[in-house]
Formats: sequence, C-alpha cells, structure tokens
Amino acid sequence: MAMGMDMYYFCSRVTHHLLARSRSRRSMSMWVRRPLFLLPLHHHHLITLTHTTSPLTTTRAPPNNAAVAALKYEKEDHLKGLSKGSAESPVKLILVQAQKAASGREIFHSDFLMPPVVEDALSAIKKLSDVEALVQGGYPQAERCRLSIGHTDVISSAPDAVSALSISGNFTFDPASHGDFLGAVLATGIRREKVGDILLQGEKGAQIIVVPELVDYIVSSLTQVHNVPVSCSPIPLLALEFQPPRTKVLKSVEASLRVDAIASAGFQMSRSKLVNLISGGDVRVNWSEVTKNGTLLKTGDIISIKGKGRVQLGEIKTTRKGKFAVDLIRYL
Repeated sequence: MAMGMDMYYFCSRVTHHLLARSRSRRSMSMWVRRPLFLLPLHHHHLITLTHTTSPLTTTRAPPNNAAVAALKYEKEDHLKGLSKGSAESPVKLILVQAQKAASGREIFHSDFLMPPVVEDALSAIKKLSDVEALVQGGYPQAERCRLSIGHTDVISSAPDAVSALSISGNFTFDPASHGDFLGAVLATGIRREKVGDILLQGEKGAQIIVVPELVDYIVSSLTQVHNVPVSCSPIPLLALEFQPPRTKVLKSVEASLRVDAIASAGFQMSRSKLVNLISGGDVRVNWSEVTKNGTLLKTGDIISIKGKGRVQLGEIKTTRKGKFAVDLIRYL
C-alpha cells in the first residue's frame, strides 16, 4: 500500500513537471516565432508554388528563418514602388522563390494572381539578376495569371503552367453566370487560387483555366452547375474561345478626379448612390476595395462595381477653367 502511494505521488509530480515545461515552451515559442510574421500568409493571400524538377506537386511554402534572412537586406529595395494597397506578402514570398531560382536551375510556379500582384511581382523580380518570370494565363487577355520564375538559362524551357477544361451542359432554359461556374468548381474543395479565368459560352456552358495538377480531379468531381448536369473534359489552350472585350468611350468634364465623381460619370449613376456603394464595400479600384469617397484616380485606373462591370479612366486633360476632361472606357 505504501509503495502504491509512493508511485502515485511520483507520477503526479512528473505529470505536474511536464505540464509546467509544456506551458513554458508554448509561451517561449510565441516570442521565438514572432519574427516569422514578417511573411504573413493571410487566408485571402495564400500563395503556393510548385517546381518542375519533379512531377508537379502543390505544397504550401510557409515562412521560415531562411526566407526571413534572404529578404532581410534586400526586401526594402526590391519592394520599392509597390502599388498602394498591393498584396505585399505574396510578392515577398515570390521573391524568396526568385532568389532560390537564381542560385539553382528550378522553375517555380505561383498560384493564379490578380493583375496588381502580378505587376508588383514583375517589378520586384526585374531588380534581381539572373532571374526572369513568364506570365501565363492561358490566353492574351487573361486577367488571373500564374508566374513562372526561373534562372535566365532555363526559363525558356518552362512548361505550360495552366490547363484548360470545357464544362458542357444544356443551359438553354437555365442560364448560369460566372459566379455559378466558379461556385461549382470551388464546391469540389478547390481553393480559389488554383482557378484562373472562366470564359462563358452561353447555353453551351463555359471554359475554365486551372492548374494542371487538378485537371483529373475536376473532371471526376464536377457533375453539376446551377442545377444543370455537366460533363468536363480537358481541351488544348489553343481551343479556348475568347473575344476582345467590348467597350464604349464616354467623355465627361469633372471638377475633380475623386473616385465618387469619376465612377458616377462612368457608370452613369447619381453621386449619392455611388457614395452608398462605396460605404457598402462594393466599389474597387485596381481590384482593391475603396473606403474613401475622396480617393484620387489617375490614367489607367480601373474602377469596378459589384454587379455593374468596370470603367477604366483614360486620357485626362485640363480645361481652361481648371476642370478635368476625361475619357472613360466602359467595359460592356
């Protein structure tokens, strides 16, 4: 009995000691790992990269000490000139892979990126020596694109980083929107970053661009879009059916280049309604949400409103009275 009590006391002391050490380590790890948050990976900015030295695999590239060290002295220079509100973290991660590519012979592929991130990443990569990047979206006007990054000696041999699928069904009496097709694809468990542009084909269905390694999975998993049975099949990139966007040019004279003034003219709606849309988070400039009515625009900026389309600010001229005569390109 005495031996049993002694054993119970011994086990209790050991358990208490281990729990105390566990708490101590968890507390200390919070401080030890804190510097790694220099490269955060938010859920809406996740970037994964694949390389072509082996069959394509999709692995998350988490921040680590080597990544932080690689960027410690160069990140400020390489990241100069990033557009306001750009996703700096994805660009940092791409730079880490670019630096690895410079010292090796691997070709890395990013996820599908929005135009501002692509532009910022290309600008940063140009400052590195012996590294080049290819933009791959599947067709010339592609919006969402992947970057293939490699040493200048091997980048010309980069394989296609995108594949195309045809989604066929009878949508004559039940038309499906871009959101319907995207939602159906994401419902199979695929992340948004793995899907590129979606080209609608009316009553026939749509064509979508995805990462090559998920083609077989989508073919076997996607069976319905908006209550319409569908079949999926791989198609060559050359079989993609796309047309240049239809546009019309509007001319307006405005007292300022504020987003509420320009968007009001471009979308032909009242200023008060536009202000409400901004406050509701429905207005974006260059794919970034606008929160202030007084945000100033410049030539080339693209304004988009949820459910309303896009307007691009074209040429700007100053009138004799100090106002702004602007060309507004409305995408139909």
